[in-house]
Amino acid sequence: MTLHRCIASLGMSFAALPLVLALTGCGPNVGDAPTAPSARLSAQADDNQIYVIGPGDNLRVFVYQAPDLSGGVVVRPDGRISVPLVGDVMATGKNPTQLAKELEVALAKYVRAPTVTVIVNSFVGPMERQIRVIGEATQPRALNYRDGMTVLDVLIESGGLTKFAAGNRAIINRRAGGANQQIRVRLSDLIKDGDISANVEMQPGDTLIIPQSWF
Repeated sequence: MTLHRCIASLGMSFAALPLVLALTGCGPNVGDAPTAPSARLSAQADDNQIYVIGPGDNLRVFVYQAPDLSGGVVVRPDGRISVPLVGDVMATGKNPTQLAKELEVALAKYVRAPTVTVIVNSFVGPMERQIRVIGEATQPRALNYRDGMTVLDVLIESGGLTKFAAGNRAIINRRAGGANQQIRVRLSDLIKDGDISANVEMQPGDTLIIPQSWF
């Protein structure tokens, strides 16, 4: 997506252009929002960088030379998928390679030396790694958390605010230390006025709640 389209998708004026240009060098530091930058770990140093399957993910299971056993499948809310011959298999919490190997073992009872490949077509990630957007977003949804993700990233992926949104009364609901924490965010100041200090960094499991305007 081009820079002009990103701005247009959020209803952002060109006066806010410095916001987008500054994002690559500016971190979040919002009034009463705590600064908690996520760790920057390389894929080589951190096994958690390997994608882990979660509910809502769209997978394609390919069994070599067995088209009747191959096809697309969505991970159900209970974390399982249904595979011909095998039945229900727990997919959540495993990476695609682990799931493929497990399916090979299960299919070996019916197919000689099966070779299975699991491809993630689209994903939202495991529940504890999801970012949820509810309320007056154009497309309320669950998103897969990415390292360094900010509230502006979330707004872009959810289509921005509706015309009924009270952007400056939005909150991030965060589970921290066993307790719920509510962080005020100023979304209207961010996307309409280009106030980069309102670009709060998200954390895995956050829920962004955008209320409706009173009038």
